Amino acid sequence: MDWLERAAQLRQWSRGGVRAPHKPLLLLYALGRFQADAADELPYSAVESDLKRLLAEYGPPRATTPAYPFHHLVSDGVWEVRTERGAGSPGTGVRELRASGATGRLAPELQVALRREPALLGRMARVLLDLHFPASLHQDLCDAVGLEPELAETGALAAPGRRLRDRRMREMVLTAYEYRCAFCGYDGMIDTAPVGLEAAHVRWWAFDGPDDVDNGLCLCSLHHKLFDKGVLGIGDGHRILVSQSFVGRSHAARDHVTALAGRPLIGPQQGVRPIAENHRSWHTSQVFRGTPRPRAAAGQRGGVG
Repeated sequence: MDWLERAAQLRQWSRGGVRAPHKPLLLLYALGRFQADAADELPYSAVESDLKRLLAEYGPPRATTPAYPFHHLVSDGVWEVRTERGAGSPGTGVRELRASGATGRLAPELQVALRREPALLGRMARVLLDLHFPASLHQDLCDAVGLEPELAETGALAAPGRRLRDRRMREMVLTAYEYRCAFCGYDGMIDTAPVGLEAAHVRWWAFDGPDDVDNGLCLCSLHHKLFDKGVLGIGDGHRILVSQSFVGRSHAARDHVTALAGRPLIGPQQGVRPIAENHRSWHTSQVFRGTPRPRAAAGQRGGVG
């Protein structure tokens, strides 16, 4: 049985180029859960909110329901649904799925194959990502469904005692900062989904940085990249550092980067722990490059607001 072919040929409703990534999103979500803890049964009542959020952010711009892929993915041979009455899905009705205690899981034969050949998981994830989503969204999607990017490439399953990312990290950090970039205040959304906002680790996860709110920042895509490249940092009093090594001659570079020097961070909201000192100091010593610029004078701060 060729599982990669099955992943590549998921039957989807299609008409006139209309995008329908409902099944791929559910299968990516299930693979992420399996990779993290070999989760077998996934109750619809638990999956519903997660899948609804994924559909809102990565699905088509029309109203939809997570009940459709939960039911219809069964027809592709990679997923099965059971209720309190036994095998079989009660249909696409949300009330019926909830009331019947419906649970979904990867097909038992697929679970056996994933355990026997761990690299298969990474290859299936890559097929789904490449066929249904642009490369610019792959990392965000891996984070959203709890797939380890490193493990997704090698296909390794989680070993006992291995650190695993907390798939709730992004939502916790964005909520803590009220869906605004902590550096510039950008707060863009499309419909109800944030766009161009990311959860940044202050102390990198690969270097023992925890998936905790006090190790996270909500940043726009530009400032996340600059923060990870050492152009930006966080100084005493939670004020923004800008490296003197950064060179930008345009008004845009001045407005969006150098004018930030010395500004206080925006957020987090009251009652949320600010960035922990040990994480901040790690970033300053290990990532931030060069000497910080002096605080920008009021008349030189440009148009970032």
